[in-house]
Amino acid sequence: MKIANLGFPRIGRQRELKFALEKYWRGELTQAELVQVADELKRTHWQWQADAGVELIPVGDFAYYDQVLTLSATLNALPARHREKDSQGNLLPICLDTLFRVARGRAPSGHQACAAEMTKYFNTNYHYQVPELYEGQQFSIGFEQIFDEVTQAQQLGHQVKPVLLGPVSYLHLSKTLSSFDKLSLLPSLVKTYAEILQRFAAQGVTWVQLDEPVLGLDLSPQWQQAVQWSYAELNKELNSEQNGSKGNKINLLLASYYASIAHNQAWVSELPVAGLHIDLVTAPEQLSLFASKLKQDQVLSLGVINGRNVWAADLPAISTSLAKLVTELEDRAWLAPSCSLLHTPVTLETETKLAPELKAQLAFAKEKLQELKDLRVLLLGENSGRIDDLITANLSLRKLKAQAEDKAVTARVAALTKGDSERNLAYGERIKLQRASLKLPLLPTTSIGSFPQTPAIRGLRSRWRKGEITESAYQDQIRQVTQDSIKRQLDIGIDVLVHGEAERNDMVEYFGEQLAGFAFTEFAWVQSYGSRCVKPPLIYADVSRPTPMTVDITSYAQSLTSKPVKGMLTGPVTILHWSFAREDISREMIAKQIALAIRDEVVDLERAGIRIIQIDEPAFREGLPIKASDWDDYLAWAVNAFRLSASGVKDSTQIHTHMCYSEFNETIAAIAAMDADVITIETSRSHMDLLDAFEDFHYPNDIGPGVYDIHSPNTPTEDEIVALINKAATKIPVKQLWVNPDCGLKTRTWDEVEPALKNMVAATKTLRRSLA
Repeated sequence: MKIANLGFPRIGRQRELKFALEKYWRGELTQAELVQVADELKRTHWQWQADAGVELIPVGDFAYYDQVLTLSATLNALPARHREKDSQGNLLPICLDTLFRVARGRAPSGHQACAAEMTKYFNTNYHYQVPELYEGQQFSIGFEQIFDEVTQAQQLGHQVKPVLLGPVSYLHLSKTLSSFDKLSLLPSLVKTYAEILQRFAAQGVTWVQLDEPVLGLDLSPQWQQAVQWSYAELNKELNSEQNGSKGNKINLLLASYYASIAHNQAWVSELPVAGLHIDLVTAPEQLSLFASKLKQDQVLSLGVINGRNVWAADLPAISTSLAKLVTELEDRAWLAPSCSLLHTPVTLETETKLAPELKAQLAFAKEKLQELKDLRVLLLGENSGRIDDLITANLSLRKLKAQAEDKAVTARVAALTKGDSERNLAYGERIKLQRASLKLPLLPTTSIGSFPQTPAIRGLRSRWRKGEITESAYQDQIRQVTQDSIKRQLDIGIDVLVHGEAERNDMVEYFGEQLAGFAFTEFAWVQSYGSRCVKPPLIYADVSRPTPMTVDITSYAQSLTSKPVKGMLTGPVTILHWSFAREDISREMIAKQIALAIRDEVVDLERAGIRIIQIDEPAFREGLPIKASDWDDYLAWAVNAFRLSASGVKDSTQIHTHMCYSEFNETIAAIAAMDADVITIETSRSHMDLLDAFEDFHYPNDIGPGVYDIHSPNTPTEDEIVALINKAATKIPVKQLWVNPDCGLKTRTWDEVEPALKNMVAATKTLRRSLA
């Protein structure tokens, strides 16, 4: 019985990759030094997995920015605008800086270019660079990173299992640059995949993992046929006489995750692959179905350890559920996480301040590998002493989890009525009151919320947390920074201001620190995109708000100006999705608890004189189940949670929300049902194409499409912003449009932010004259 793994976090236990990347981008590290950091991380992570008993080490799960982007480079499918050319105009080979130009619009070497679109990977908070494909595109091997890593790992004595996103999922996640059928590119794409597999065979590889999370979707007949055809072609190529002499025989492990694929079982079980991985955390009910249809020589990889949450697994229960099947399958049963461990922190070893009783309930990536090892012990009965220890530990965990209830919170949730989630007046009547009260110009300008988190601000917060400065001194300095942020916005001429969020470390962690039921780690970082890492809180008990969280600093900012200052809150659905939530009650119940806590804050902000309150929900879409036929239940409770948080105020108080890096077409009705007075969204990387969903739906409320990409250091020109707003005005009535950046500005510097915002305001003033 093999212990298997689908992928491992790459940032390092102290975020070594993040800091090396940012130093390289700033010119403080050479590329050779960056590669040295990456190589050391890979060596460490490979060895950890080997020590845990993983026999086939995943290779190809490492990326300097994003694994989908790295795959696009491997397939020689990067946009020409990001490629360097020689003196004759020929494209130069893809290198590491090419990838950074795609992702950031800029790299230490070469020209600048508009960064590629970025969006979320299925229903996760991981962001990938969207491949851009054109009609008639031909693929070929264009980047050597994964082959080099195979050699690296082999030289260290590891057996390897290269990991690639499968061809159909890759095509499904891509965007086309003109109107044509993406599936027309499949023959060339599969041919290149076959060449990649042949290269692996020549390197002595025996197993390759192809991830096809699209199997969880409600695929059309054409896409089902695309999967079947692709794997038949790959099987034919791998078993042809011509390729038989080029190396080992390649066995394909087809992996799907995040969802049940039982609805596609009839044809998935017939695919010519040597093994199948299924997610038994999300969909345990599919096990018996696939096990009964397993071919005589096929492997079944059992995704039984949660790759997306940090709570320790109930190993005795899992062992009991698998015992009969494992006995039947013997060495054809592999024990694995449900998906790549990319979504979990690296290791608990660095957490020295967690309460022991809470730490005992957790397992991060490295510990999840140990859980697999322990599960194997339970299933095989190899070590009676260890088995006794595991059973005893499990009983202790159950007792700890039983202490999570707050009866006052559960009673408040039970007393909710439909009216608690409704505003008094419909939007059409509310907006009249709001416009009369706020007196904003056409195309109001604002920002999303945060301003640059300078080294001075981060240092201030660090000294305060360490007790090196008093609470009073800390608050005085936060007020000074807030005053500076207000002055800068007034000087620039922005219409609706924000206080800048200098006091906030993270948009979820900041609120979690003030809510009951949350706990926090020191180093449980998870990659969101590129060098951006987040540290999700732990929701371990019922949630409530003991005291106001943002009222003082927002009221202070409002006292500095007659212009409206937005109250800035994170919404209940995002707090839920961007935390590691308890698993003993439903996510819907947790969302209601958080919504009531945020509702209390919204009402207190209104009482303090704040007339615009923004409740951000950037994670709203990522909670969607993979299969569309399962959406209705989620959308119903997610919409209700937002409305519950927002509906305690007067109709003259304007509620905003923000969403970013999401596809809106399929959820636009639910977004409209949230009934926010104003929604701001990310649209600059798609050049306003994402507005098509709002145009086609005739979205009724106000909308602020982002007019510049805050994830690139490039400064947008006034003309570029004018062009984007003009394009937005062809899709959405001008009276409904706001003007704002794509997202918060905390990751940028003031040297980047001020010229961009000045250009944004200047462009808006120009357009007010022409569009009025």
